[in-house]
Amino acid sequence: MENIFNKEVVGKVIGRINKLNSKSTALWGKMTVAQMLAHCNVPYEMVYTDKHPKPNGIMKFMLKLFVKQPVVNDKPYKKNSRTAPAFLITDERDFEVEKKRLIDHLTKTQELGENHFHNKESHSFGPLTKTEWNNLFYKHLNHHLEQFGV
Repeated sequence: MENIFNKEVVGKVIGRINKLNSKSTALWGKMTVAQMLAHCNVPYEMVYTDKHPKPNGIMKFMLKLFVKQPVVNDKPYKKNSRTAPAFLITDERDFEVEKKRLIDHLTKTQELGENHFHNKESHSFGPLTKTEWNNLFYKHLNHHLEQFGV
């Protein structure tokens, strides 16, 4: 799996994002391209903002038990996988705004680096290793860029 903390990898990912436009259509799924970009911003919002309420103890335990491994392992997501409620984007979004936010999040994450994230507490899963953070970030973004053919 590519390393999202590597500057060259982030450059390639940003290049893929820049191939999208407001009329790009998905090869599968229901989201518009602007909704997809907003959806891809959610993991970064969970790291950098307090926008999303943290799950309570029981819910966090369930997330660790049933959701964590598929999210942080290196196996690609299947097409049309279920989306967690916090990640559902159903309203209209501004393509350019969401694109800029995602690129800014990627740049900030790469600049902070893997050591910043190693053993950092995640919103839903407790502490994650730098590899788990990388998998969480890169795998999700790659899945959705592939969804839109870039």
